[in-house]
Amino acid sequence: MTAPTSTGVDDSPAKPARLTGQLGVGAIVFMVIAAAAPLTVIGGNVPLAVAGGNGVGAPVGFLLAATVLLVFAVGFVTMTPHVREAGAFFSYVTTGLGSRAGLGAAFVALVAYTAVQVGVYGYMGWAANDLVTFFGGPSVPWPVYSFLTMAVVAVLGYRHIELSAKVLGVALVLEIAVMVALDVAVFATGGAAGPVWSTFTPSNVLSPGLGVAVLFALTGFIGFEATAVFRDEARTPERTIPRATYLAVTIIGVFYALSCWALVTAAGAADAVPVAQRTLDGEGNMMLDTARAYLGTGLRDVMNVLLITSLFACVLSFHNVLARYQFTLAHKGVLPARLGRTNPRHHAPSTASLVQTATAAVVLLVLALVGLDPLVGVFGSMAGVSTIGMVLLMTVTSVAVVVYFSRHPRAARGRVLPTRVAPVVAILGLLACAWLVVSNFTLVTGGSVAVSTVLALVPPAAFVLGLVLGGRYSLLEDAEESGADVVG
Repeated sequence: MTAPTSTGVDDSPAKPARLTGQLGVGAIVFMVIAAAAPLTVIGGNVPLAVAGGNGVGAPVGFLLAATVLLVFAVGFVTMTPHVREAGAFFSYVTTGLGSRAGLGAAFVALVAYTAVQVGVYGYMGWAANDLVTFFGGPSVPWPVYSFLTMAVVAVLGYRHIELSAKVLGVALVLEIAVMVALDVAVFATGGAAGPVWSTFTPSNVLSPGLGVAVLFALTGFIGFEATAVFRDEARTPERTIPRATYLAVTIIGVFYALSCWALVTAAGAADAVPVAQRTLDGEGNMMLDTARAYLGTGLRDVMNVLLITSLFACVLSFHNVLARYQFTLAHKGVLPARLGRTNPRHHAPSTASLVQTATAAVVLLVLALVGLDPLVGVFGSMAGVSTIGMVLLMTVTSVAVVVYFSRHPRAARGRVLPTRVAPVVAILGLLACAWLVVSNFTLVTGGSVAVSTVLALVPPAAFVLGLVLGGRYSLLEDAEESGADVVG
């Protein structure tokens, strides 16, 4: 059979539009890790964690963040078979706590992902211009590169998700390969003076800067919930989603920790903090300078190029996640019905993808016209907003897991650990993380206390707005359920 030639959207009322696909564990893990942007995190977050955090103990911060997320994932994937739609945190919270809280979670997710997407566009603009000028090209205003990237993302986001998966997979393999090569080179040669085993001593791990290290580690995991967002496009989602979730968090956490330890080892215990600080001062680059010393100038230049592909893969992943959030909310009647249509040729939420592109373009244009710095002003502040939002979402989701299984004891029978213990432990861990994020928020945003406070309140405000508007949404659900009962 030939594929339909129409490029329009399917607006037939005969049956609800639904996304389809055969994504396996590997493809989903690729997209989740790509959203985490490993090379970007190692090049940016690691120096921040080392210089502003607990120094040589920073690698343990990534392990602690991964541990909290793995505990969270236990309840998250245990509830997966009981959540029948691809809405990730929104769907989980709705199932456990009702539509009011669910709509609040949806609004927080839209804010968080839009913020980090816009932030990465800003980072991309700066990094692309830096790369061009490094190789002798002209200096161009960063918004030019940002909007060019947005145009490419718009084309890929309009088409079927499997095309994006292939693009993300290629970019991810390359950036991980070059970073693994650097890690191996550092540990094989012993670094400056052998592996820095003092990284794991209690005095370094539990120093006052641990909170800063955990904070920047958490920002590196943003996007891992995408495993559940793609459930409609996954092959056997009941098995694929849990496996992809555990694999993604474990791979990201171990990779970050090892790479951070490699950079510390390359600099040496005594010089790790000064080297990282020079990166923050713009006098060097901890990751690229280490690559030049251990891999040579050629691979150092390759890594510089791959930083661009890392950022691109990251922003493409966030774009796909946002489009699917809008698609699901449209089917719930919360957003306009047009956003719930699929393209009959590409079987993708193409309308939602176009709207998401337009939304990001408007926000980025405003920030550019205000004259904000692309790194501190755009990326820093937007990453801060997103981090607050994601910690809030995970905390509420863990509460939803506990409540759901308390109301459905048959579903929890014989499974106390994944349905009760793990979610409660996750709540406590996430609350601790929330305190760490808030108490160190100015380090992420780069702004004043007043500006940082306003930005930190954006996600909670979005949640409250959802709770308020959720009353109308609840009535809509009740009406639909009543109608179904009458028909039955």
